[in-house]
Amino acid sequence: MKIAVAGGTGLVGRPTVEAVRRSGHDPVVLARSAGVDLTTGAGLATAMDGVDAVIDVTSIPAVDTSQVRAFFAAVTGHLLEAENDAGVRHHVVLSIVGIDRVPDKGHYAGKREQERLALSGPVPASVVRATQFFDFAAQMVGWLRRGESAELPPLLIQPVAVTDVADVLVEVAVGEPVNGICELAGPETQDLVDMARRTLAARGESLRLIPTWRGRYGVEAAGEVLLPGPDTRIAPTTFDDWLHHPDRFGP
Repeated sequence: MKIAVAGGTGLVGRPTVEAVRRSGHDPVVLARSAGVDLTTGAGLATAMDGVDAVIDVTSIPAVDTSQVRAFFAAVTGHLLEAENDAGVRHHVVLSIVGIDRVPDKGHYAGKREQERLALSGPVPASVVRATQFFDFAAQMVGWLRRGESAELPPLLIQPVAVTDVADVLVEVAVGEPVNGICELAGPETQDLVDMARRTLAARGESLRLIPTWRGRYGVEAAGEVLLPGPDTRIAPTTFDDWLHHPDRFGP
């Protein structure tokens, strides 16, 4: 099969492109560096020639709700239009576990809009909601660090390896459309602050970590809000595997 990866040069895109190759299929990268502008649709028609399935792993660093929602609406709209014209049989979206249980703002608002458009669009679609990635704790430290300390929300999550996510996205894309939502998570529940502490220790870094609900995540994300449901598919890679073999299991 010919499988296009929207956002194929990013954090999830690169391992997804590699997973397409490992599975014996032909990847097509949809990104500006490959001559495709997903926000305007420029170059999409040509890139879709002969494509059987599209995996959308696009993202945006912005946190403004209107900006994020507009980004995902534009990208999804252009993808679905080009896919429909080209006869693409399956549209796969990477989303986030728990977005229906948190306030409709920021990145979550954009992902909700992306899911809605995909599942109501003209191309048969599957939404794969994954939990946070193993490197999420380090990312949060980078965002929230102030000098020699960082205030982190004590989130309860069940993180997953990016490489496991990539493998499942390709598996779903090759299969029949779900026309709905499925979930993917790692094998163990973790506390975000503890994850950050262990990640820093593995990298030989020392930083004071302060648990707090004041910041990007409020108490609405406390408890089991971000944990997967009982029917979630469990990926094999553990957090310890990732800590000790980051070259094997992604960023």
